[in-house]
Amino acid sequence: MDLMNECELLEAVLFLESDPVELRALIKITDLPKEIIEQALEKLEEKYNSEGSGLELIQFAGGYMLSPKQRLWDFLKERYGQKNDKRLSRAAMETLSIIAYSQPITKAEIENIRGVAADNMIRMLLDRNLVKHVGKKDIPGKPTQFGTTKDFLKIFGLSSISDLPKLDDVQKVRFELNG
Repeated sequence: MDLMNECELLEAVLFLESDPVELRALIKITDLPKEIIEQALEKLEEKYNSEGSGLELIQFAGGYMLSPKQRLWDFLKERYGQKNDKRLSRAAMETLSIIAYSQPITKAEIENIRGVAADNMIRMLLDRNLVKHVGKKDIPGKPTQFGTTKDFLKIFGLSSISDLPKLDDVQKVRFELNG
């Protein structure tokens, strides 16, 4: 079975979708069996791994998507970089790191770790869709807890939060609550 039609269909779906598409969504969209989709994805991966293609089939955030090859990003990012890809200040990166490594986490816990107010940084990270509300902590006052988004994973090239670089013991101490 050459799967040419199935590969073409999957390629078109992945081209049209801007976010990663999970396997179960591909099954629903294409009405193809899981095994056929998996075989077609393998063929597409082989196709994009060839030297004649500027794209690659990548898997992250639990789904599949087409993306320019990593080696082309330096050339492409000036013109095609995301609008939200503006540089983050050191304070914003620090706040984002605390949320990424400690999620779910409340504003008070972030402020305890950073030692300064976090309202503006959290608001800016919410506006850029890098963090989101993920629930309420079961303590008096039921404060909002924050976590990272799929956009965070996409911008930082992570498949999941478990792909974050591991912290050494000294770095771990920086992400612990004081007192």
